[in-house]
Amino acid sequence: MIAIIDYGMGNIHSVQKALEAMGAKTQVTNKPQDIQRAEKAVLPGVGAFDDAMLELDKQGLIPAINDYVKSRKPFLGICLGMQLLFETSEESKGTKGLGILKGAVKRFVGVKEFKVPHMGWNDLKNVSEQCPLLKDVPDKSYVYFCHSYYPLAADKGIIAATCNYGADFSAIIWKDNIYGAQFHPEKSQAVGLKMLKNFVEIC
Repeated sequence: MIAIIDYGMGNIHSVQKALEAMGAKTQVTNKPQDIQRAEKAVLPGVGAFDDAMLELDKQGLIPAINDYVKSRKPFLGICLGMQLLFETSEESKGTKGLGILKGAVKRFVGVKEFKVPHMGWNDLKNVSEQCPLLKDVPDKSYVYFCHSYYPLAADKGIIAATCNYGADFSAIIWKDNIYGAQFHPEKSQAVGLKMLKNFVEIC
C-alpha cells in the first residue's frame, strides 16, 4: 500500500490515478496511523511553501512524516512536496521546512529567455546511474515542470538528475529511502509513468 499524504494542497487525484495505473494499491490519507502502516509514502504538493507547512503542522502530520522517513521505507516528494523536505525557502522567509534534507529552496532569477514560473517540458540530465527512479529511463528524457522555486541541496551527492533552465538545478534527489522530483511525473506521460512504476517496484 502506498499512502498519498493529503494535506489539502496536493495534486492528489492525478498522482493516485498514475500510481494505480502502474499497479500500486493506494490510500489517500491525512491520518498519521495510516501513513505509518503504509509500505511507501508520497507527499505531493501544489501551492505556497508557508501554507503547506502550516497545513502539515495543523493536521499533525510533521511528526508522522519524520517518523516515516526514519523507518527507512521509500518516501517520494513531488514538486512542492520535494521542496518541503528541505530546511528553508526563499518563497517564505521565516518558515522552516521539514529539514529532512540539508539545503534551501531558491527562486529562479528571471531573464528574457527564461521566464518565471518555469512551465512546460524540459529534458533531464541523469547524474546517478544507481538511482532506482531512473532505472531504464534514458538520459535527456523530457518531463513536465510547473514551478518558480527549486531546491539547492547542501550535499551535491544526493542529486540524481538535473535540468537546465538558465542554470542547472536539482530535478531529482535521492538519499537512502528518500526520493524527490521537482517536476510532475504524473503529468510527464510515458517517462513519468516509468519513474512512478520504478518507485512502486522499489523493495
